[in-house]
Amino acid sequence: MEESFQFHYSLLDYLFTLVGLLLFLLDIALDVWTVVSFYKNGAYVYMAVMIFLLLGSSVLLQVFSWLWYSDYLDNIETKVEKFAKKHLLIKTFHFLQLGVYLRYAGVIEISTTHFLQHTNSFTEGVAVYLNHDLQMLRLFETFSESAPQLILMMSIILQRRELEIITGLKILTSAAAIASSVAMYHRCMRAFLPEKCKMSWISTGIYFLWNLLVIIPRITALALFCSVLPCFIIAHFLSLWMLLVLVAWSQKTNFMEHRGWEWLYRAAVGLIWYFCWFNISTGSIKSKTILYYSFMGLDTVMLLGFWCWKVFEYAGCWSSLNPYMVIPTLLGLYVIGILVKIIYYKRFHPNGDQEKITEPAEEGQLRQAAACYEMETDLKQRESLHATAAAPAPVHPFTGVPNRHRKMAANFYS
Repeated sequence: MEESFQFHYSLLDYLFTLVGLLLFLLDIALDVWTVVSFYKNGAYVYMAVMIFLLLGSSVLLQVFSWLWYSDYLDNIETKVEKFAKKHLLIKTFHFLQLGVYLRYAGVIEISTTHFLQHTNSFTEGVAVYLNHDLQMLRLFETFSESAPQLILMMSIILQRRELEIITGLKILTSAAAIASSVAMYHRCMRAFLPEKCKMSWISTGIYFLWNLLVIIPRITALALFCSVLPCFIIAHFLSLWMLLVLVAWSQKTNFMEHRGWEWLYRAAVGLIWYFCWFNISTGSIKSKTILYYSFMGLDTVMLLGFWCWKVFEYAGCWSSLNPYMVIPTLLGLYVIGILVKIIYYKRFHPNGDQEKITEPAEEGQLRQAAACYEMETDLKQRESLHATAAAPAPVHPFTGVPNRHRKMAANFYS
């Protein structure tokens, strides 16, 4: 007996997409304002770093977006994307750094059509896939632009000794935005699962909380280190990032359509790992998680140790923060975050008691999603043949599903 699946793209997910677009535009406006402020204040080094982060992140997003488009240009579903393809504008949009906006337009179009015209689950499934790609790009943007920007701004505040309650609230809000990006991506992936495994908003909140609790100490430690040893933060990042890329390579990922571009994906994973855990493979997930958090915990302690050393070396120059209060607080938050994560997977993980196999949260769902799409397409084709009394034809899998998803599922679950 065949098991039936349904995609889940709720009205709240649709509203979150609209809000995400507005926040994306607001973020660009704030970035421009920050660059102009640095220029007016004569902080040309900070301005150059800011521009580098903005351009680097934008180019990374456009490259991924274009590569994913090029994988299934013949199977584009939305009208706005078909129009762009017909007039040869997709590559132009990406060259002008506008590819993400094209994706937003496609998701909003097909989602609006689904909710207003009550279309079938096939259209809903397309919306889920398009939204997944968009959330993936937002995740890359979070750790290639937002997190480094937050470290830069925190280090500037520490150097100028401008830490106040309002400033602290702004920093906390920025860290919450980073954690929410991770949580929303995870929730987006859960949309591929059957209803019994759907991620509730309570689970989403707990997932957001433990990410926030482990991200705050990590980013704060990097900012403190950068505030006293700004030149060495580059060496620290490059050395650790290259190590993490090699670790991603050792996991034998198979995410991209073309093997040559797989290293770009691994580089992006290494960038995410520099700040936060991101699961990309099967195997002993528990041991990998323990190893990751132990290693990053030691690295965070090392960063805080260097900051403490410089504070004591230049006593009086860095008196705005007391190391005896800062270090225990950050390490305490880190430990609490890990404990909340354990509680999440014990009590709040949607399929914790239902699935006995070990599948990564970021990839296990794709296997079921590919099967769902093929089943939906099979049903759609059979209904069409029955209505037109046409001769039977062989059923082909839904070609609109990006091959990279099916490849990844086949690689890990063959």
